[in-house]
Amino acid sequence: MGHPYTTAMSSVSSQPQFRYTQPPSKVLHLRNLPWECTEDELIELGKPFGTVVNTKCNVGANRNQAFIEFEDLNQAIQMISYYASSSDPAQVRGKTVYLQYSNRHEIVNNKTAADVVGNVLLVTVEGDDARMVSIDVLHLVFSAFGFVHKITFFEKTAGYQALVQFSDADTATSAKTALDGRNIPSYLLPEEVGQCSLKITYSAHTDLTVKFQSHRSRDYTNPYLPVAPSAIDSTGQVIVGVDGKKMEPESNVLLASIENMQYAVTLDVLHTVFATFGAVQKIAMFDKNGGMQALIQYPDVQTAVMAKGALEGHCIYDGGFCKLHITYSRHTDLSIKVNNDRSRDYTLPNPPDVVMTRPSGP
Repeated sequence: MGHPYTTAMSSVSSQPQFRYTQPPSKVLHLRNLPWECTEDELIELGKPFGTVVNTKCNVGANRNQAFIEFEDLNQAIQMISYYASSSDPAQVRGKTVYLQYSNRHEIVNNKTAADVVGNVLLVTVEGDDARMVSIDVLHLVFSAFGFVHKITFFEKTAGYQALVQFSDADTATSAKTALDGRNIPSYLLPEEVGQCSLKITYSAHTDLTVKFQSHRSRDYTNPYLPVAPSAIDSTGQVIVGVDGKKMEPESNVLLASIENMQYAVTLDVLHTVFATFGAVQKIAMFDKNGGMQALIQYPDVQTAVMAKGALEGHCIYDGGFCKLHITYSRHTDLSIKVNNDRSRDYTLPNPPDVVMTRPSGP
């Protein structure tokens, strides 16, 4: 008879459950595991025999192998010996698991860049319409967790990807925890764009280099960065962006047009709606082309971009009433001469009393 560490066969399978081609080790090699076997399942399997101090899951070409490391060599020998003599094989989720000693004496989890916590996230946009997701939508999604410094879009074999830079690792971790595996809210996407989800890991980058503002890269810390020449054609007109729509030069002032005005939209209503995204400095309302329009000024471009992305096409009131259409204005600083029911400068420390006037007739 061979040495007990060199021969053993499973009593319930023609395939060897144990192979003692290696001398005893406190690290065991497990094969034939179910898909995406978890660390908890491995620890539970080893618990009757001792303390599992480390694991390495989902290894091998089919991701159905793993390693477990016991605190003590005798605990590993006990597990191997038990299943070698038992009529019941080791099982996880009802699937027979094959065990053997590993040729390694400890598990070294070499962390990749994706495992090391950092302030820059690598985001893969998944879905048939992933390339239709604009940088503004991504900025809006991630800004919910803190100030986004920079975003760069690119295409790799893994798909349509972006790097999103936050000021610190804690903010990045909060965003990753909340968004990884989640769908981008459908109300942020154009109607023709299907469901898109986010797969997020950490990036080894700490500070992204953005040379131009464009539909593929954005530095929100530097609103004066030049627009990429590729975003402007030979006539000086803005060209079509990655989502197939006309790209507008961004501005800190928004032009809002309101359609289907079944209810009154006052200055205070507009201030309430737009102040959700940041401090509104000034608002000016006026009538044009038979409808009501307004200019809304923010202190910076990134706040205006966020507000535009969230509010474009949405209605102020339920039932489809007072629908907002928002574009960027060429203005950068509105001139408000008097505070009344059609214009307001919210930056004045002690604004004069509001003069209630009605718009003059045509």
